[in-house]
Amino acid sequence: MQLTSQSFQDGQAIPGEFAFAVPDAATHVALSSNRNPHLAWSGVPEGTQSFVVVCHDPDVPSRGDDVNQEGREVPAALPRVDFFHWLLLDLPADTRQIAAGSHSDGVTPRGKPGPAAPGGARHGINDYTGWFAGDEQMKGDYHGYDGPCPPWNDTLVHHYIFTVYALATPTLAVAGPLTGASVRAALAAAPVLGQASIMGLYSLNPAVSVG
Repeated sequence: MQLTSQSFQDGQAIPGEFAFAVPDAATHVALSSNRNPHLAWSGVPEGTQSFVVVCHDPDVPSRGDDVNQEGREVPAALPRVDFFHWLLLDLPADTRQIAAGSHSDGVTPRGKPGPAAPGGARHGINDYTGWFAGDEQMKGDYHGYDGPCPPWNDTLVHHYIFTVYALATPTLAVAGPLTGASVRAALAAAPVLGQASIMGLYSLNPAVSVG
């Protein structure tokens, strides 16, 4: 399979319109248009009955001590963990692309509703759900796509990996809530016929070079 995007080039910077936040000289960050990027795939294996799309960032700091703290930096050497930005399940077998902005167009405080998604698909719960859990203005279940918003003082460029999976079943059987961990476990046990990925870069730190 091959996965491409008209929104960004593989291995290059993701434009700010597809991010949750953009750099701001006065406040470090400002909310962005948070549109999902365009994705298109080809070379679909015979027997495919549905698709799953996952976007995750493997570069999230494992500790939050220095995150977004004035006068401090998040060191690049700090161990990193996964952060899931998009879980889209049960896309019909005839799907070959997702239009930019079709699943997310703007930041929705407390999260977009779900799991129902267009065309009978399902949206999982992304990791902004946990990130905003202690914020009275923003807490809620964040379904669907919410784009990049790495720490503005992180010295590491973050990598955003979009992967499409072709399944031999019309639906992905997930045990428990539709979180990144449970969807990843379900995919490990599912009849995956093929997969393809594309990766984009993003940073909110003006001192860090992207691309």
